[in-house]
Amino acid sequence: MSQAPPRPETTTQVTHPDGRVSLPEGTTLPAGPFVNDDLQPVPLSRRTWGSGSFSALWVSMSVSIPAWTLASGLIAAGLDWRQAMIAVVLGNLIVLLPMVLTGHAGAKYGIPFPVFARSSFGLRGANLPALLRGAVACGWFGIQTWVGGQGVYVLAGRLFGAGWIDAAEVGGNPWTLWLSFALFWLVQVAIILWGMEGVRKVQVWAAPLMIIGGVALLVWMASQAGGFGPMLTSDRPLDWGPSFWALFFPSLMGVIGYWATLTLNISDFTRFASTQRAQVAGQSLGLPTTMTLFSLIAVMVTAGTAAVYGAPIWNPIDVVDRMESGIGLLFAIFVVLLATVSTNVAANLVGPAYDLANLKPQWISFRTGALITCFLGVLIFPWKLLEDENTYIFVWLGTVGGILGAVAGILLADYWLLRRTRINLPALFDRDGEYWYSGGWNWRALVAFGLGALLSVAGPLADYGWVIGLISAFAVHWTLGTLVPDARMSAADRAAAEETTGTGAGEPR
Repeated sequence: MSQAPPRPETTTQVTHPDGRVSLPEGTTLPAGPFVNDDLQPVPLSRRTWGSGSFSALWVSMSVSIPAWTLASGLIAAGLDWRQAMIAVVLGNLIVLLPMVLTGHAGAKYGIPFPVFARSSFGLRGANLPALLRGAVACGWFGIQTWVGGQGVYVLAGRLFGAGWIDAAEVGGNPWTLWLSFALFWLVQVAIILWGMEGVRKVQVWAAPLMIIGGVALLVWMASQAGGFGPMLTSDRPLDWGPSFWALFFPSLMGVIGYWATLTLNISDFTRFASTQRAQVAGQSLGLPTTMTLFSLIAVMVTAGTAAVYGAPIWNPIDVVDRMESGIGLLFAIFVVLLATVSTNVAANLVGPAYDLANLKPQWISFRTGALITCFLGVLIFPWKLLEDENTYIFVWLGTVGGILGAVAGILLADYWLLRRTRINLPALFDRDGEYWYSGGWNWRALVAFGLGALLSVAGPLADYGWVIGLISAFAVHWTLGTLVPDARMSAADRAAAEETTGTGAGEPR
């Protein structure tokens, strides 16, 4: 008779001098219903990402077509370019704080987001935020794939002529556009099957080229407008009255909602951090600076299209399509496609791949989860979301941002206030451990999520969705966890306190 595999709870964890925690080097958790190779804690020897790696990651994700359309869409919605930049800068500074705070758990324990969520939601309950975040990522994947397909369509149209552009319509679009969408989808499937090394190589080349392409597009638009002065001169008086504020706050929530998914699953990347300082410094340097500079290019180009063509054009594909230079157009679209692939794979396939693997670890691997995401991304009809900037910014980004804000509030309250960053690493994979709660679900987190999500999308302050969702869920979860604590969690806290007292040295953070 073969010996049964050891239970996760028999595995010890090691706290290192710099505060990071891991399993003993060379140890892996046995296969089971809550673990597979992709969900294993990252060994300390593989945590090699420095601050430069995280800065590069944010450059590659920030320099993208949806980031462009987010900023330019604010101009199309009615904001002045200065007002749009205020919304972009403030929104990214606000979202940076929870990004760094949730990333702390990944860097300390080497765990991805769905495993981190088990400590607050329960081993089964973690599937709720994981699948919610995964569903949003599927939507984002579809949006970026449609934008990339448009780029292929325009590029091929310049090569094959009017017969390609004016092809017969199917479902409201030329069949050649649907074919371009399918081709771009297949390219991304090939990259994800190549693995994370393929993703890394694409990112290395994409970000610098996209910055060059964005600057080139800005210079071209300035030449069309007769200089930067006409681009930034509006025929409308700058309005800072009630009508501005009525538009500004939903726009700000849209900017925050753009990164709402990453505030949750940033630990999918920080689990590879060499130190806590690396993830904090890298994110602080990479996110706000890159988004600000790239958004400035986007709003200036969009303001220029309003001056040249009489109406703002917020989709960069439509802007480059007006170029007469064949070489310039080919370069612009090539850059658009490369950047879109880079961002889409990193931001919208890595996260849901882990999320779906968490649902059924024994059946779904990282690659399988990524392929499922690719198919689901088509089924959300991304072409409908991009038909109107109001739908894209206020409905899509605002609504999902508010709901995901509630999840972020629960993670932060649980990890920083209730647990004070203490997590029992092996217990995250053990149904008999302290994170099993009631049948695998923590009802406190469910109550906090329900109230936070409801207030963020349907309350009187729904225009401030992400902030309201985060604050309300944070307060409710912390209150319930303090007043009605889980018995096993309290026992674990007492044991940790006794151990600290007995050794005379607490666990470094």
